[in-house]
Amino acid sequence: MAASLISKHLFAGQRLLSSSIAVKPRFLSSFSNKRAVHSWFGGSSLDRLASRTGLVRAVLSDKTVGGRFAFSTVSMSTNDPVVSVEWLHSKLKEPGVKVLDASWYMPNEKRNPIQEYQVAHIPGALLFDLDGIADRTINLPHMLPSEEAFGAAVSALGIENKDGVVVYDGKGLFSAARVWWMFRVFGHDRVWVLDGGLPKWRASGYDVESSASSDAILKASAATEAIEKVYQGQSVGPIKFQTKFQPDLVWTLDQV
Repeated sequence: MAASLISKHLFAGQRLLSSSIAVKPRFLSSFSNKRAVHSWFGGSSLDRLASRTGLVRAVLSDKTVGGRFAFSTVSMSTNDPVVSVEWLHSKLKEPGVKVLDASWYMPNEKRNPIQEYQVAHIPGALLFDLDGIADRTINLPHMLPSEEAFGAAVSALGIENKDGVVVYDGKGLFSAARVWWMFRVFGHDRVWVLDGGLPKWRASGYDVESSASSDAILKASAATEAIEKVYQGQSVGPIKFQTKFQPDLVWTLDQV
């Protein structure tokens, strides 16, 4: 995908650095055990994300069938990075659509994404733990895991290659874009970011659900355990999500 300027937020421990580049979007990683840090998308809206990456915002079709939008995940272009809350609401109960709560916050915000998920999340959403689904061979937080580890973790969440994945977070646009990128790095094109995230979902009057303990929490724990087993050389399974690493979406520190 072509790009204009991309604002990057790079994490190293608890320090936040920012820089801009005008190249095809690639991202720093710890892939193949090379010491590096990841880039994060920044910005206050997905309109900004779409314009910065040169992508076309996903919109609902103006054609309707029986009063409903004639727009499905199958017809969605891989160049569309976002979907609206209206679209997600209309597709929420379809078995091929998986929703991920990928909320993550800076340490000084004093917010706990797991606790907030338990208080309120989009119905049926799974919990994607950015700190848990990460490389365990480097002493830096939330580094990109290996192909095998990511495939094992996503499989534990119950996601398959045939699924369409919609990612959101509790700030509107922050960590969700990072998880969108992770799926793209490992070859999954049918992934989108929810425009406005949970705040816009709630502002639009759509229901949320609460749960002190749920299947989603158990699956999130299973995903973290799967990551640990992979890095310990233990067998995991079954693997239902097959990865295909996209090297053009990643830069190592040496390449920078």
